[in-house]
Amino acid sequence: MPNVEVEVVGVRIEMPANQPILLLKATEPAYYLPIWVGAIEANALSIAQRGLTPPRPMTHALLLDVLAAHDDELADVTITGRDGQIFLAELHTEDGRTISARPSDAVTLALTAECPVYVDSDLLKDAGIEAPEADEEEVAQFRDFLDNVSAEDFETGDEQ
Repeated sequence: MPNVEVEVVGVRIEMPANQPILLLKATEPAYYLPIWVGAIEANALSIAQRGLTPPRPMTHALLLDVLAAHDDELADVTITGRDGQIFLAELHTEDGRTISARPSDAVTLALTAECPVYVDSDLLKDAGIEAPEADEEEVAQFRDFLDNVSAEDFETGDEQ
């Protein structure tokens, strides 16, 4: 089956475990793919998604610089499968090389290099969550709510 291009929704925190999740979204078919990541990886993903440039190069920028020094660049990344509960990914370079990678590193590199992210279609159907139909305005309002909600928003005033 062919690969499906996905959008990087971002990093969210799963509660109550307080575990970071990389959330990818495919539009055709409409699925979300959650991938649990570590806190350090979540931070790198967040920095890359926001397009921030630290004063010194992070490891992901360094790897892209090494590729460039060898007259190559990142073409795309693919989340290829799972080994138990561990997701697997590959980097694909313009020179045709394939390099095994962790999904968190692969997606961080893709965000930094501004290249596409793909997911194996069978994996998406197996490990993904079918996305409900929703209009874009409703989705934007919900994302805004999630980005700005705090514990104080749920206080009732009845606590003593």
